[in-house]
Amino acid sequence: MHLSLCLKALFIERVKTGKCKKQQLNNVIMKWQGRRQSKNLDDRRGMGTKGKLAAGGGIVAVIVILLQLFGGETGQQIAPIIGQINQGQTTQQIQERELTAQEKEVGDFVATVLADTEDVWSQIFRDNNLGDYKEPTMVLFSDAVRSGCGNASSASGPFYCPADHKLYMDLTFFDELKTRFGAQGGDFAIAYVTAHEIGHHLQTLLGTSQKVRQLQQQTNKVEANKLSVAQELQADFYAGVWAHHNQEYLEAGDIDEALSAANAVGDDAIQKRVQGDVVPDSFTHGTSQQRMEWFMKGYNTGDIRLGDTFSVILN
Repeated sequence: MHLSLCLKALFIERVKTGKCKKQQLNNVIMKWQGRRQSKNLDDRRGMGTKGKLAAGGGIVAVIVILLQLFGGETGQQIAPIIGQINQGQTTQQIQERELTAQEKEVGDFVATVLADTEDVWSQIFRDNNLGDYKEPTMVLFSDAVRSGCGNASSASGPFYCPADHKLYMDLTFFDELKTRFGAQGGDFAIAYVTAHEIGHHLQTLLGTSQKVRQLQQQTNKVEANKLSVAQELQADFYAGVWAHHNQEYLEAGDIDEALSAANAVGDDAIQKRVQGDVVPDSFTHGTSQQRMEWFMKGYNTGDIRLGDTFSVILN
C-alpha cells in the first residue's frame, strides 16, 4: 500500500457504549470500573532479567532514550544499537516477587486502555474493509526485557516492536517522565503513551512504516529525520483520535496530562535538558509544540483523514 493511501486508510467514528467510573489512587493510578480488560496483556513485572550496562552504557542509554522514546521505527532502527549494548551487557536472573496492590491496580488500568483500543480500531478496520484488526500484545516489564527487536532496558522508554507486533513498557518510565522531564504525570499520561504506541502498530499493519523505511533509505539523513518526525506526529494524532472517541470516559485534567507528557518528550525539550542546545536537523519525533498540536488535532476532530503529517512536515 502506498504511503498516501496509508495516511487515508482508516476512517470512521466509533460510538462507544458502557459506563465507567474513575477513581484516583495516589494521584497516579486511575481505576476504570465495569470495563473489559484485554487478554493481550503480558505482565512480566517482577519476573524479568536485570541487565547491567558496560562502561559507556550511560551515554548509550541517553542516545537510546532520544531515539526510542514513544516507539517509532523502534525495531528496525535501534535494534543494532540494542545489540551493541547487549554485547557489553551482563544479565542475571532476579527473584520473582509478588506485585504490590498498586502495581496490580495500574496493570488493570493498562489492560482496560488496551481493550478500548482494540474495540475502537477493530470497528474502524471492519467499516473500512481493511480485514480483521490484528491485536497487538502489550508487555509490561521491570528493568530489562527480551523482545523480537532485541534486548532492551527500562532506559529505552516505551517502544513498539514491529517484528513481533508487541508494545513494551516499564511503567517506572512515567516516574522519570515526571521527575526528570517535568511532565505533570497522572494516569492519562499512561493512556496517551499506550495510544501512541498503538498508532505505530497501525502504521505497521497498513504499510506506512515500511514505506517510510524505504524512503529513508533513498534520501539523506536530514530528510530521513523529517520522515521520522512525520511518522511520530501521526502516531500522536492517532492517539488524539482515540481520545476523541473515548470522551465519555475522560475526567477533568486528563487531556492536560496527555499534553504535559507530549510537551515533555518533544525533541527540543529533551535536547535542551540533555545537551543544553537544540539541533532541529537531528529531530526524530517533533517539537513539543508539534506533538501537542497534532494530538489536539486528532482529539478535536476525531477524523483520521486529517492526519496527513507527511505532507505538512515534508513540504
